[in-house]
Amino acid sequence: MQGRVLIVAGSDSGGGAGLQADIKTVTALGGFAMTAVTALTAQTTQGVHGVQGVEPAFIQQQMRVTLDDLGADCIKTGMLHSTEVIEAVAEVLREVPDIPVVVDPVMVAQSGADLLHPAAVRSLLRSILPHAALLTPNLPEAEKLAGLSIPDIDAAEHAANTLLTLGVPAALLKGGHLTGDELTDMLVTETGLERFTDPRIPTEQTHGTGCTLASAIATGLAQGLDLRQAVVRGRAYLRGALAHAPGFGRGQGPVNHAWAIPRFDG
Repeated sequence: MQGRVLIVAGSDSGGGAGLQADIKTVTALGGFAMTAVTALTAQTTQGVHGVQGVEPAFIQQQMRVTLDDLGADCIKTGMLHSTEVIEAVAEVLREVPDIPVVVDPVMVAQSGADLLHPAAVRSLLRSILPHAALLTPNLPEAEKLAGLSIPDIDAAEHAANTLLTLGVPAALLKGGHLTGDELTDMLVTETGLERFTDPRIPTEQTHGTGCTLASAIATGLAQGLDLRQAVVRGRAYLRGALAHAPGFGRGQGPVNHAWAIPRFDG
């Protein structure tokens, strides 16, 4: 077991996204997952039915005691649903400037439910992004962050470059929301932009894909991979999880986080 990842995110009672997806991903890739719970959601493959926030001071306490005792090689943030939560998490991140942070700007659930109050977007930009080693938005999130419409692949490339103007050193723009038989993600850094294009996997079982990819990349960084290596391995892991999705639930089901783990039969 190598690579300690502190996950600061919300819980998904359905197990497909959020902290549950994060923990499964980190574990499957050989890392050690730790958590600071920001919110509890009553969530299934069919949508988000309720959200109960955690007190910001208690989120900070979870982060601080974990970092003090166990330490971390990477921090991954997910659902930070309010300005108060964002500011609280940012305060702790300022205390550990040497730990890389992967920011998954969770704004909208796969079902379309709003997971970030619109007024909190400015706080996310001002307080969280300055700490990010990598930002991992999907297209709807990038549209909100960059203030651009992204109808096609050329617009996506422009948006990816625009994300760097927000003050992050690197961004991975996920292209799954575009149509077509191919899916293209774009990694942009201060040295340029690289496209990663693969055949689209024909499945509706996509619940938690964003959480899964961000946590896979965070695990790679925690284990000493460079950013590109972490992205390449993270995408390969997610593609395998999509291809082996179990088909659970009556909506957009979860991926198979355990697809690459040998079965233990005792």
